[in-house]
Amino acid sequence: MCGSQSGDNLAIATRQIDDERVRITRYDFSPGTETGWHRHEFPYAVVPLMDGVLRMVDAQGEKLVPLTAGVSYSRPAGVEHNVINAGTGAMAFVEVEMKA
Repeated sequence: MCGSQSGDNLAIATRQIDDERVRITRYDFSPGTETGWHRHEFPYAVVPLMDGVLRMVDAQGEKLVPLTAGVSYSRPAGVEHNVINAGTGAMAFVEVEMKA
């Protein structure tokens, strides 16, 4: 995932692994921070590390998505969106992009 914005309002992205098979990144969000608009090059899975609520904004509009720690979801390549922490506390997840 590659954000297209810069500044203090961005979540902290920490790349953990980037090899020929997977790219694994941890995202840490303070309240109100975001990833910035981006498009996923690969199919991916998200593993929430804590409970929280994210605002997902895409071409179809926006929606609030409650997440539960340890309850994963996956999406296909090509997804274009912005992800914002809509909660009042910190939020974090690990994203696993599958290259192969």
